[in-house]
Amino acid sequence: MEKTITYFEKPGRDNTVACLKIAKKAIEDERYKHIVVASTTGETGLLFSETLKVSSVNVIIVTHSSGFKEPNTHEMPDAVRKKIEAHGAKVFTGSMLTHSIETAFAAKFSGLYPTLIVANTLRRFGEGSKVCCEIVMMAVDAGLIPEGEEILAVAGTAKGADTVLVIKSAASKRFLDLRVLEILAKPRV
Repeated sequence: MEKTITYFEKPGRDNTVACLKIAKKAIEDERYKHIVVASTTGETGLLFSETLKVSSVNVIIVTHSSGFKEPNTHEMPDAVRKKIEAHGAKVFTGSMLTHSIETAFAAKFSGLYPTLIVANTLRRFGEGSKVCCEIVMMAVDAGLIPEGEEILAVAGTAKGADTVLVIKSAASKRFLDLRVLEILAKPRV
């Protein structure tokens, strides 16, 4: 089989619209049933949910956990969350699998722990690739997408989207079953 991969010259939000087009085409061509999109402030989530609202795809927007930046805060405003949900998408806020308790231990005791090793290994393919793997497992863990299916995942580096992957989904408990099947787009750097 031959497929096209888009490589972006630079990571970041400037690639968001291109990622949306790539994901939309993949949904139309391959009939994917589920797409999981990372969105911190909701800007990317709003764009994807609005564009895909007329499709039959299950759109899941995954945010940072509450208190990620500072205690008792949410980075996605409630008004944006409500707009995304009004488009028929689901918004999930939960702990990032490679950035939770072990990050606290690493900061306190200056060590490197297994999930941080996993995170840094996945980052060799780009920040967006790491996040795509995380958000798919988070969505499976939350019961928002099925396990063992091909899922479109979209994430980015800092802001916006710059990575689109096809991932065979797995729960975090079965992390070693998760597979990156295809890279549709990613930054080359």
